[in-house]
Amino acid sequence: MYKSIKKTFIKEYQDRSDIYKNKMAEWSKEPPVSKIGKPTNLSRARNLGYKAKEGITVARVRVRKGNRKRATVGGGRKPSKSGRYFSRSKSLQSIAEERAAKKFTNFEIMNSYFVGEIGTDRFYEVIMLDKSSKVLQADAGYSSILKNPHRAERGLTSSGRKHRGI
Repeated sequence: MYKSIKKTFIKEYQDRSDIYKNKMAEWSKEPPVSKIGKPTNLSRARNLGYKAKEGITVARVRVRKGNRKRATVGGGRKPSKSGRYFSRSKSLQSIAEERAAKKFTNFEIMNSYFVGEIGTDRFYEVIMLDKSSKVLQADAGYSSILKNPHRAERGLTSSGRKHRGI
């Protein structure tokens, strides 16, 4: 079943069907970080550890693509300070995880995955675990994640490990 879901999602993305474009247009009107009921790409979410359990939530995060733009330097002309665009040292995915962690402080970030892009925006879905959930604390697979606070900020998620070179 998950193979067919995966194939459908990939086909929609490659064909850029009207349904896919409409979804992206709707998402770009939503707030940058918003909680959603269920994952868009269920097969990918299940691969990363998502289960329809009490205490597990998914958030969709919108991140602007491209280089980081810095404000112009003031107070004199110094050529070494005149750069405007700087490439990010972190991936957009890890930035999305950090933003979700900042917005939902009562959740711990488990993992995230790419869902789509339109124009200047990229969308990621972040799988989050409720810190106070007794069901998740009793589960051996999730309790180890919950014991590690602020995983996204410290770069302990899979995308965070990549930008740290681990």
